[in-house]
Amino acid sequence: MKQVDITICMASDGTYSAYCNDHPALFGMGNSAASAKQSLEETLRLVKEDGPEVAAIYPSWLKEQYSFMVHWDVKTMLEYYSGIITPTAIGKMAGIHPKQIWSYMHGLSKPRRAQIVKIENAVHRLGRELVNTAF
Repeated sequence: MKQVDITICMASDGTYSAYCNDHPALFGMGNSAASAKQSLEETLRLVKEDGPEVAAIYPSWLKEQYSFMVHWDVKTMLEYYSGIITPTAIGKMAGIHPKQIWSYMHGLSKPRRAQIVKIENAVHRLGRELVNTAF
């Protein structure tokens, strides 16, 4: 299965966009990250329906089964999951002060690459722990 890199980000007006990294003209928009992703999926469905003969942009992977690898900017990801994962929890898992996480979430500062790696590793570690949990 082909893995397609997409980016989801929030605009200053609070709307979200989702676009294919290798073809930014293939995008979707919405009032939430989920609706932007759905809009992108609809765009891809329409392009696939038109076919390579008609569509101005037709990536070869549209002919295959594919899944999305979602890339976030840190601010958008922290805001999107803020009702689930608090700055305190992310900070504790990543070894970053919660006030600094809060600053990233609210756009008051941008994390350095090393901080982004710490946040990403913490989120992946949490995901692995949750996947391996049973009740």
